Amino acid sequence: MYKSLLTNHPLVNILFTVVLLMGMLAYVNMPREQDPEINFNWVVVRTILPGASAEDVEQLVTGPLEDAVRNVQDIRWVTSTSRENVSKLLIRFRDLSERQFDKRINDVRREVQAKANDELPDEAEDPWILEVTTSSGFPTAMVVVQGQADDESLRQTARLVGQDLERLAGVDRLTTIGLREPELHVEFEARELAARGLQATDIADSLGQAFRDTFAGKTQVAGNEWLVRVEGTTNDPEVLSDFQVSPRQDPNSLIALDDIARIKRGREDAIHLVSFGGRPGIAHSVAKIANTNTIKLIDRINDYIESKNEQLEGTGIRLVLADDQTIPTRDALNIMRNNAVLGLGLVLFVCWLFLGIRIAIMVLLGIIFSICGTLWVLDATGNTLNVSVLLGIVIVLGMLVDDAVVVVEAMFYRLQRGADGLDAAIEALREVGKPVTSAVMTTMAAFLPLMLMPGIVGKFMFVIPFVVTVGLAVSLIEAFWILPSHVMTFRATREKRARHERHSPRNDRRSYWTHWIRVKYTLALCYVMRRPVPFLASGALAFVLAVGAVAGGMI
Repeated sequence: MYKSLLTNHPLVNILFTVVLLMGMLAYVNMPREQDPEINFNWVVVRTILPGASAEDVEQLVTGPLEDAVRNVQDIRWVTSTSRENVSKLLIRFRDLSERQFDKRINDVRREVQAKANDELPDEAEDPWILEVTTSSGFPTAMVVVQGQADDESLRQTARLVGQDLERLAGVDRLTTIGLREPELHVEFEARELAARGLQATDIADSLGQAFRDTFAGKTQVAGNEWLVRVEGTTNDPEVLSDFQVSPRQDPNSLIALDDIARIKRGREDAIHLVSFGGRPGIAHSVAKIANTNTIKLIDRINDYIESKNEQLEGTGIRLVLADDQTIPTRDALNIMRNNAVLGLGLVLFVCWLFLGIRIAIMVLLGIIFSICGTLWVLDATGNTLNVSVLLGIVIVLGMLVDDAVVVVEAMFYRLQRGADGLDAAIEALREVGKPVTSAVMTTMAAFLPLMLMPGIVGKFMFVIPFVVTVGLAVSLIEAFWILPSHVMTFRATREKRARHERHSPRNDRRSYWTHWIRVKYTLALCYVMRRPVPFLASGALAFVLAVGAVAGGMI
């Protein structure tokens, strides 16, 4: 069966071509990002209670929510922060599988929502729950809407820009900073209220009950069913001025709001202020969807900013990409890619220098096949092209050469002595197959335990040994099947090889060079082997110094 696989050249060529094409497509289509997609097993619960002090937020919101999450299992710890208007809980789960973590997230949502419906004040907004990952926990970009003044024109433009950014493909969440929503302010005099038997709560309760939208169910009109909604909110100060309130002690007494208070337009109190280039602005923090190509997302944002600035020309408002997280991503990916190309070039140069152009070409094909196969597997398993993946490729690059060089050199040794291509392949694999397999398996055994590291560090480290292991496994397939078949295809007759070797000055120089290297290496090896004690002592001393450097904190 093995002979039929080696001699089935169409099957080998088809497989080789398919792996190359799929690997190239995977490299083109894999999302680019700096770090792999990691779920930190952290959950943020954020709740807003407008107008409440930090003490009220702690008592009315944070406390009940802490009681709610105590019913959820597998929580390692919970920390809470209460400040004016805002309550925030940070929940850290134990190391869970993806399926278990999803269940616990659903438990948190259920318990928090039940507590919000039962105990939280009516004025509190619905709790906002966020899973912290490398995508959602850190903004991908910061878009600033910069204006001449902090006016309504700036705020209206910022709202439209925010809506447009949320529609861009790949955008998961938008956090707006510095946008103060419009409000109607009711400024009353305490003496006027006391003179009429009113309290501030009378005004607040009456306005809260009267000015709100009400959903009144359904009705049948001409055979059609319509939803009935009564709009009670308004942004007109005149409407609010005509509103009448009554004291609790005298419900029949009606007092116009305009008689006891002054109504005017205003803005909510600023929690954050944004300034860019010395001018006021409003910032939009953009978080991407998991496994989204960060570079393409930034390109889409830049295209939108460019087109929007053309529309806003002459208005004094412009958009600026203030924080671009793809700059370090692009730099890191370029560095790792250049290192991989440089390493590949050095490997091929060494192969050409010592083994000849034909073996170098065979090794090049093997490396390309192994890398393309690895990228194909990474893409199929949902990985992104990040710094960790490229680091794994750089690490495994030199290892991919070992088995290919050993196998192809063993084959060429037999071909040069007149063996048939198939016999040369079988004899070569019979000689070096087990040592090559053992070498690859021991390397896998050294890297595989890194995949078992726990915690967040383990999640970041997982992809590196995974890339190394997959790359070595693919290289074995290439060395034991694809490579021998290619060597058999490109073999030449013994006479042509001998004639080429006799008349090739380059081959003569290489033979002389490699012979000189072998002689010098043999002499050096004999020198060391005849003096085992000093050299073993030197190795032991180097080991002790290395351990001491680590123990002493030097490394």
